[in-house]
Amino acid sequence: MTPQLFESLSQFGVGGLMGALWVWERWLSRRREHELSQAHEQIMAERQVFRELVHLVQQNTQALERFNQTQQQLKVVLERMQSQIIGRVLQESADDAA
Repeated sequence: MTPQLFESLSQFGVGGLMGALWVWERWLSRRREHELSQAHEQIMAERQVFRELVHLVQQNTQALERFNQTQQQLKVVLERMQSQIIGRVLQESADDAA
């Protein structure tokens, strides 16, 4: 609301002043409603982004869990192979000594 408009309405006395205040309140109310609408749109847009981010993190977590399981299985296999190799070396050493 411009000062000139306020002065123009206030020249009509108390009624003009009340009218000016009502117009000013309505203008501020519309402006606030517009700000709230923009904030709501931004929140809704961010909400979708956060959903996608959570989904991506879940997928990455699952991939890491599968990788960890594979690594554990590989560790078990390598330990068995190591045990078998050590057993064969010891057996061969015993056979050579005898």
